[in-house]
Amino acid sequence: MPPTLASLAHHSALKLTVLAGGDRLDTPVRWAHVSELADPVPWMEGGELLLTTAMKIDAADPGTVRPYVRRLVRAGVVGLGFAVGVNYERTPAALVDAAAEAGLPLLEVPRRTPFLAISKAVSAAMAAEQYRAVTAGFEAQRELTRAALGADGPAGVLARLAAYLDGWAALYDASGAVVAAAPEWATRRASRLGAQVERLRERSAPASAVVAPEEGEDRVELQSLGTGRRARGVLAVGTGAPLGTSERYAVNSAVALLTLATERSRALHRAEQRLGAAVLRMLLSGQAEHARDVAGELYGALLDAPFRVLVAEEAPVPADAEAPPRDPLGGLADAAETAASRAGEAVLAVPEGARLVVLAPDGGAAVAACAEFAEAGGVVLGLSAPAAPSAAGAALRQAEQALAVARRRGRVLVEHEDVAAGSVLPLLADDAVRAFADGLLRALRAHDATGRGDLVASLRAWLSRHGQWDAAAADLGVHRHTLRYRMRRVEEILGRSLDDPDVRMELWLALKATSAGSAGE
Repeated sequence: MPPTLASLAHHSALKLTVLAGGDRLDTPVRWAHVSELADPVPWMEGGELLLTTAMKIDAADPGTVRPYVRRLVRAGVVGLGFAVGVNYERTPAALVDAAAEAGLPLLEVPRRTPFLAISKAVSAAMAAEQYRAVTAGFEAQRELTRAALGADGPAGVLARLAAYLDGWAALYDASGAVVAAAPEWATRRASRLGAQVERLRERSAPASAVVAPEEGEDRVELQSLGTGRRARGVLAVGTGAPLGTSERYAVNSAVALLTLATERSRALHRAEQRLGAAVLRMLLSGQAEHARDVAGELYGALLDAPFRVLVAEEAPVPADAEAPPRDPLGGLADAAETAASRAGEAVLAVPEGARLVVLAPDGGAAVAACAEFAEAGGVVLGLSAPAAPSAAGAALRQAEQALAVARRRGRVLVEHEDVAAGSVLPLLADDAVRAFADGLLRALRAHDATGRGDLVASLRAWLSRHGQWDAAAADLGVHRHTLRYRMRRVEEILGRSLDDPDVRMELWLALKATSAGSAGE
């Protein structure tokens, strides 16, 4: 225990007498300080036992000692030691009354007890407390290390730490999800800290934060785990009071042990990622059986059922964005792997330059997690149709096509089924298609600009009526012979025959592309 006024009052060698504030003797003492100043407050930090002989103040004058005592209380002084036999043979009644009135413990110091003895007693008690805290901290470190090396791993560390702190502890993974907590009831408490954990994860490790307790709740401290720029996890501890020295040692030891476990997991993850990249290359080169042999138990389950191929790239950052998301592809991989781990699925996430390729079970948790992550911003996704290992190459091409469509349409996720089932017309918004259409129709538009006819509108009407002269002429409000003349002029200007179905198709798509572009401008 740290030194308190009570421990000093009961110290047999000091012979101190309590004259006021006997109900507040359990207050810890941070230091014993001697001052004869009339106003020692500027040199106080709070928590001191102030020792004085009243050399510079009239301790018998109520008008002097009342303001003096009140200033000490406001400064956080926890007690006043008054020496008798120096300037006063007995402690003045005015000082006793002022201390009692302000609630400040007042200890009478006999002449034979030097102030130095009190200072030494406080210092010795503080050193003993520090030694006890350090010893207890090292013992906690040994216990936590044993737990880390045990079968329960991080969960065992959390259990020991929670017991030592007489509180609770929780571990969050790289996605910010709670993966373990001790005791079990702490899972619900930890799950309510998602926003605070996310803010801490956005900071470079190591980082920490204290969650201000609300009425009736515990004090929560968050510590990031990892040695890189991105936190690989977060440790949360909840206690009824701020951490003491020994508790701080225990928390720091847990952070170190959990960080080591995290870094070891990262090394294993990198090895798994290299294996996954090899499996993916085999699948894409048509070596499905070899890929299955290499995948083994790690990825084998992924190849036993239909899977989806997902291709992701970083989303363009809006000009008015405050700050671009940090490593969104890494965050996407974390989200997919975390969701798969919880669902007992196998998932393969392979970085390929500026994009991420993911193989995940069709209809599984990993695909859903990727879609949810994309909605939050930072990435653009293309998703293939369900595929077997032998069709992995085709599935990758489907995902790439879907990704291209997602970028053109300004969407965060496009599935191949949407591309296949939808209209081809949205694809005409591509700049290259627009340039082709403008070039194909430029001569006709130049003709119309001279006022010698309306060839573009006539061509659109004729093509929309599948070459039916009477219907197209009626739409235009002209005679069918006029329309025939205009179509001959189109053939002469373009140098192409409208009897050719390919020509008619290209002209129709050119008209649609340019009209779509005009509508969007």
